[in-house]
Amino acid sequence: MNNKQPILRPDLQAIADMVQSGSSLLDVGCGEGDLLGWLQNEKKVSGRGIELSQNGVNRSIARGLSVIQGDADTDLQYYPDQAYDYAVLSQTLQALRNPKDVLEQMVRIARHAIVSVPNFGHWKNRLYLTFRGRMPVTKTLSHQWYDTPNIHFSTITDFVNLCEKLGLTIEKRLYVSDQGIPTYFHNKGPFANLFGEQGIFMIRK
Repeated sequence: MNNKQPILRPDLQAIADMVQSGSSLLDVGCGEGDLLGWLQNEKKVSGRGIELSQNGVNRSIARGLSVIQGDADTDLQYYPDQAYDYAVLSQTLQALRNPKDVLEQMVRIARHAIVSVPNFGHWKNRLYLTFRGRMPVTKTLSHQWYDTPNIHFSTITDFVNLCEKLGLTIEKRLYVSDQGIPTYFHNKGPFANLFGEQGIFMIRK
């Protein structure tokens, strides 16, 4: 019987690589449990998930994962301090009503928070706006403006500045293309903001 795990989406694989084997983890907005299942099987992580979509919860539970239905905007406050080694939020921050509050909750309930965000400041998006005069539709930002779940568009620089405002330490950072290929630009400079389609950050208090 072949129990090999499916290949993860590139940004999820980058997140998985940051997580230590045998650790505890809360996956916020875990979807159908792809990351959670991979970490549980490949790195023996003790994982839990919270997901807004009932369909996502059902599919995760069918895979044998511990996932509950909940809203990251309102339900993280009920988790105890430092309950997990990691809290993960992948490609979800921009869809939340209160992203600042959610970040603060994540670093409260876990020793490390790992967050991936799409970069609206990527050069392709800038060119799209400049020459088409319309909101960009790309592989990373794949919805039309009128049906997008994203309500807080931001850039890599915006996210870094928010961390600084909240007094959070960025332990690791990785800027990748939509293919998961790293771009080797560091800090919050213009090159990272220009060439990284996604930013993946490990942060703590």
